[in-house]
Amino acid sequence: MEYTNISCEVTGAVARVELRRSPVNALGQAAYRELAHVFQHIDDVAPGARVVVLSSQGDHFCAGNDLQEFTELAPDNAAERMLEVREAFFAISRCPLPVIGAVQGAALGSGIALAASCDFVIASDDARFGVPELNVGVLGGARHLSRLVPEPVLRWMYFTSDPVPVTRLVSYGALITVVDRSRLREEVLKLATHVARHSASSLRYAKQALNMIEPMPLEEGYVYEQGLTVEFCAHPDSREAINAVVERREPRYAHLT
Repeated sequence: MEYTNISCEVTGAVARVELRRSPVNALGQAAYRELAHVFQHIDDVAPGARVVVLSSQGDHFCAGNDLQEFTELAPDNAAERMLEVREAFFAISRCPLPVIGAVQGAALGSGIALAASCDFVIASDDARFGVPELNVGVLGGARHLSRLVPEPVLRWMYFTSDPVPVTRLVSYGALITVVDRSRLREEVLKLATHVARHSASSLRYAKQALNMIEPMPLEEGYVYEQGLTVEFCAHPDSREAINAVVERREPRYAHLT
């Protein structure tokens, strides 16, 4: 698939998927289709990558949906369009590799859903988050926002539709860290590289486990994790990890998967 709204580049073990929808990276249907494709086919698009960074060019991460396309939304086309929208978000969260969001400027509506679909987020000090859905006559984004903030805060943000500065959201644990805008790219790549020091197989098992246990009760979730341990402990990367710890050395992974 040829991408016109996004790009995907690989440096070492880190793939960088970047929105390129100037000036504010508002998403149209074509952009949603491209996002779904790149994350559904990340092994083909970014061979050798062990971590993905989702970022945007320009001053803003994503200011929401393309409002011009919203004017064309109607009962006879809404279901098909909503399917494409959610498939993009689901593809990010289902990506077999860890996905780190790098947010600057506005993350509104669909921008929040993109960020919350990542495994975790690092943001610049000028970032702001909001769910202006009621302002534009639609619904959505609340369930994704619930991964970032407590329910009362979610409802306050939803009913007011007001953007919230990153300095306030960080207190709820919504973000891993906040950095100066000029250092965002550097810091997120540093963090991605740190995560990528693990073997590809261990990261994939971990991503599978975390996705599956998120909605589970504690006991059921832990049983699931233990089941993956039973499976993974036979993998050479598992043996190498424990041997490296015992021998007090850096692991030397021979297998990428």
